[in-house]
Amino acid sequence: MIVLGLYALIFVASYFLVKMVVRRATTDYASLKTVTFGDESAVVPNRIASVVSILTIFLLWAAFTGSSLVPSVLHAPGPFIGTASFDYTAQLSDGSLDDATVTVVVTRAGDDPVMPEVAPGDGFAKNDVDEIGAWRSGLIRVKRNDEVPEGMEETVVAVDGQPLVPGGSVYLDFGRVGMSPKGTLNFEPAKGWQMEPIWLPSPEAVAARFMDIARDGYRGSALWEHLGYSLFRVVVGFLFGALLGIPLGYAMGLSDWFRGWFDPIVEFMRPVPPLALIPLVIIWAGIGETGKIILLFLAALWIMAIAARSGVSGVKISKVHAAYSLGASKAQIMRHVIIPNSLPEIFTGARVAMGVCWGTVVAAELVAAEKGAGMMIMVASKFQLTDIVIMGIILIGVIGFGIDMLMRWAERVLVPWKGKG
Repeated sequence: MIVLGLYALIFVASYFLVKMVVRRATTDYASLKTVTFGDESAVVPNRIASVVSILTIFLLWAAFTGSSLVPSVLHAPGPFIGTASFDYTAQLSDGSLDDATVTVVVTRAGDDPVMPEVAPGDGFAKNDVDEIGAWRSGLIRVKRNDEVPEGMEETVVAVDGQPLVPGGSVYLDFGRVGMSPKGTLNFEPAKGWQMEPIWLPSPEAVAARFMDIARDGYRGSALWEHLGYSLFRVVVGFLFGALLGIPLGYAMGLSDWFRGWFDPIVEFMRPVPPLALIPLVIIWAGIGETGKIILLFLAALWIMAIAARSGVSGVKISKVHAAYSLGASKAQIMRHVIIPNSLPEIFTGARVAMGVCWGTVVAAELVAAEKGAGMMIMVASKFQLTDIVIMGIILIGVIGFGIDMLMRWAERVLVPWKGKG
């Protein structure tokens, strides 16, 4: 919630700041009065907003992981690291009290703690020293070295002067001291707002892992082989889905018989997630490459069919009537009216289908894949290698974005009439 709140705050502040700067720098007042609301072709991405958006995400990522790539003043409060100490008050069954000090060394994972030497002190309650990792909690067995007279029972009744009962807690500046129902103390250092590396590594850790895998490969294959296999599966699955889905959509848009026959099938399969089809694909096609491509084919098929059907249905009937009045045949109407006017919808459907295929490739590579970006992510997740998981997600996103940009360029070149009536 804190991250979302900061993101929303930066978004609003950036919007008003950029608008104010642009308004002051603009001298073409006629362009400011142009009506563009509702005109989709007049809405283009604001490049300043795009840059600020990316920088905001990176800044939040770096701030909440304690990254060295941003100044420390921008870091979110981190976990407590260092040496903490607190006093506890022990009471014997005869009512006598004694105090002792617990010293706890809190270190990051992988660091070797330097344990201080602590004198045991006087009285039956003895001073203790222990070590706990950051973002963790641990038991503090203060009674293990206390000298309790025979026949007596010892109970901890307070921490730093604050009463403590079984199941209760005392909050200190550097963490929380709790007591289990059986009377054993446990210490949880303050976690701060930063994420533990096992949950979210810093940007430089992900970059370092990327360089390692780019140089040495992963599980016997180069990084580019993994990405190439994923790209190959997605493209082949998408192409087969488009080759069958587009003619099917045209047929459903032009023939009431085809519409009635295939519409229940398409509308039934469209909401079924590709993940639900994995067991059937394994049974029918095995665990080889064929099964993976079939899964991606099914992910793209119904989207392309619906896009083509929507494209045909969206053709203005006035254009068809005009073509007929000029003596055009059905084949000419199909070639010169229906196909050109349906291409914008088909390209939109293709972009959606490609995105769904990229989202499905991870699931497709669950099926005994030896290479692929999805395989990297799934294997790394089993060993809690979060840096590899995030690296794979970023690579899939970058490649998917690149393909989407390529398809947008192809749409501008091949369908220049989109949005022009």
